[in-house]
Amino acid sequence: MNKRMIAGILLAMVIGAFCRLFGVPLPAPTALVGALLVVSMTSGYQLAGRLLTARRGERVD
Repeated sequence: MNKRMIAGILLAMVIGAFCRLFGVPLPAPTALVGALLVVSMTSGYQLAGRLLTARRGERVD
């Protein structure tokens, strides 16, 4: 695992714990379409990061 993945998982857990402790509704979609939107946005972010890194000639983790 790389540092960004670990940081993302930790941030997600902190946000989830905060929401549970303080009774805040989870900031996530409840419908299948919303979940697919989140997956597609995450995939696009990852793909764009890899393309931009590859153009600069850096190593992709």
